[in-house]
Amino acid sequence: MTGGIESGETAEAVLSLFERHLRLERDLSAHTIRAYVGDVTALLEHLQAAGHTGLDALDITVLRDWLGDQHQAGRSRATLARRTACARVFTAFCHRRGWLAADPGLLLGTAKSGRSLPAVLDQSEAEAVLSLDGPGDPKDLRDRAIMEILYATGIRVGELCGLDVDDVDRERTTLRVLGKGRKERTVPFGLPALHALDAWCVRGRPLWIRDGTGPALFLGVRGGRIDQGTVRRVVHARLAQAEAPDMGPHGLRHTAATHMLEGGADLRSVQEMLGHASLATTQVYTHVSIDRLRSAYRQAHPRA
Repeated sequence: MTGGIESGETAEAVLSLFERHLRLERDLSAHTIRAYVGDVTALLEHLQAAGHTGLDALDITVLRDWLGDQHQAGRSRATLARRTACARVFTAFCHRRGWLAADPGLLLGTAKSGRSLPAVLDQSEAEAVLSLDGPGDPKDLRDRAIMEILYATGIRVGELCGLDVDDVDRERTTLRVLGKGRKERTVPFGLPALHALDAWCVRGRPLWIRDGTGPALFLGVRGGRIDQGTVRRVVHARLAQAEAPDMGPHGLRHTAATHMLEGGADLRSVQEMLGHASLATTQVYTHVSIDRLRSAYRQAHPRA
């Protein structure tokens, strides 16, 4: 096997080194690492199923065949785009380690993921969700604060779970958020979110603190840092209670961005708030607003 790796050890050894590369050198999120390692596992299985016993057989034909099989299996365009990106990262990694004489990933075309308009709540629906009455127990106070923060800031669910108590600046009403690539940014929020946070921190969080709780802002019922699955369940439950369209935390992120643009915010400010590296990523929200503008035009203009 190229690089001195024996055939029987190739998959395990290569995957372990690739995972280490993603974690330590590229500093990717745990979610992205899991996805990429899973993709490469599937690629190596495809390589073996095609009758190849050596990693040096990984060429552009194998890559295209693998992606073609994914397409035939009905994988979404977003999945194909991610797997194409993963293949490029993997072949570049193998080439640098001397396992591949050339980098076949450079010959792969760019897979377009497509951009469907994200589902969002309208302002009346958002108001209904955030105005829900509850029993005022710790869980209700936490869930209300979670919904207010997600809508007020548009932060990602992973970013919310990573918040510590000291990340909240109450005087400036801002959050210190650690985003993708460990990039830190400051995100403002409004008074309703501040009031919800204060209620949780004063009347809710202290009742759930246990030995070893640590500085996490949002806790689970056992006193540990809240996890993403719990946040998603909270969002789905609150939306269902308000009889609003069902969406996850990312839907509230879309909603926050859309409402800011509809309220007159400039695109650069929304980009900064959301933590987008590229303005092109933020521009999808302008299409949401334009779509609503067209709908209003058709309903109201005498010559629509």
